[in-house]
Amino acid sequence: MAEDTHIYRVIFHNQGQIYEVYAREIFQSELYGFIEVEDYVFNSRSQMVVDPSEERLKGEFEGVQRSYIPMHAVVRIDEVEKEGQARIKEVKGDKVMPFPMPSAPRRGQDT
Repeated sequence: MAEDTHIYRVIFHNQGQIYEVYAREIFQSELYGFIEVEDYVFNSRSQMVVDPSEERLKGEFEGVQRSYIPMHAVVRIDEVEKEGQARIKEVKGDKVMPFPMPSAPRRGQDT
């Protein structure tokens, strides 16, 4: 793996599903509570079998320059040697829960 080429696997909650995507750039956003994900990588190897969830992700992120993902939605971020297959998984059971975040105080209310 070249030193300047990093690939990250990002797993996060989105609308009741678990998304697993690959990207080259990830960093903490200037927007409080978000991470920024840039330069998505999709499996470019020719395959006989097309995975519908990967095709759906390609379509969903087509033309996206940067995504802002809430930190509490992130399950895991891994630096990997090469990209894998992006996928969407249905949440089954209560084994994966988003990290609870404190609610923001109301305006005019003392903290």
